[in-house]
Amino acid sequence: MQKTINVILDKIESVVLGKPHECRLALACMLAKGHLLIEDLPGMGKTTLAHTLAETLKLSYQRTQFTSDLLPADVVGISIFNTNKQMFELHKGPIFNQVVLADEINRASPKTQSALLEAMEEKQVSIDGVTHQLPKPFFVIATQNPLFHAGTYPLPESQLDRFMMRISLGFPDIEAEKMILLSSELKNNKNSSVKSLNIESFSVEHFIAMQDAVQQVHASNSIIEYIIALCRVSRGQHNTENSDEYKETLACNPLSPRAGKALLAAAKAWAFIDEREYLLPDDIHAVFYAVCEHRLVLNGQEQYTSLSISEQILQRVDVLNPLSN
Repeated sequence: MQKTINVILDKIESVVLGKPHECRLALACMLAKGHLLIEDLPGMGKTTLAHTLAETLKLSYQRTQFTSDLLPADVVGISIFNTNKQMFELHKGPIFNQVVLADEINRASPKTQSALLEAMEEKQVSIDGVTHQLPKPFFVIATQNPLFHAGTYPLPESQLDRFMMRISLGFPDIEAEKMILLSSELKNNKNSSVKSLNIESFSVEHFIAMQDAVQQVHASNSIIEYIIALCRVSRGQHNTENSDEYKETLACNPLSPRAGKALLAAAKAWAFIDEREYLLPDDIHAVFYAVCEHRLVLNGQEQYTSLSISEQILQRVDVLNPLSN
């Protein structure tokens, strides 16, 4: 199983060049059964990463371009009356795929964005009062442009909280950009390289087995206490004398219990990729920013300091004695 994981990672990294850490985070998010938000400038490879993940893992995939005139029915589907059969028939929307790419999600209206809420949390959609189950596994991978771009709507906190991770690809380094510019077959390379993955026997069932194995990764009591301490510090619930000063300095949304569960699941996936059956504090550190930063910071309230809010929280908790803080 671990050999397969390494092959999958190699495949993804051969398409999304120069971003091994981000590729690994994205795979860990899917192994942890989480939804992924990719925020970056246009042309940075967000859509390529989403397509490569779905293609490599052999999951059904559909991309929907979110625009200001997109309606909720365009995402989930609609019931249309069939005059021949004298009955309503469901015309399924793109949400009925295992991987749904919501491209530029923040260009759609809040009403359309909210069409994803039930699907992301309950793995089901309700159409005309009828509940329909979504396929397993089910993932939403959304891309969004920075909020300063024209024609964007900020995602509400309730929806941001449903994304297990938010990552940013950023600009490639010099060597990766050389490979991108010098590749005369770049357009075909994306498809051919994915199909050349030497795991023909890999199937959706194998991927689900990997997800189940991730859940079996052991988290000791000290690791659980460490996660609780990080969440409590984000809420100002600690025993230091500078509690009020801390709240004023960070000015963030606190981490909810759902965030704590997401952090634990993501850390387990990271440890699984590292071929370990137990968690270390380093696993928490590796995924903490991707899992927590978009929950901590209000839209448009980013603080331009040398340390992110996530880094400040990590510094305030003692790994060896977390609940003493």
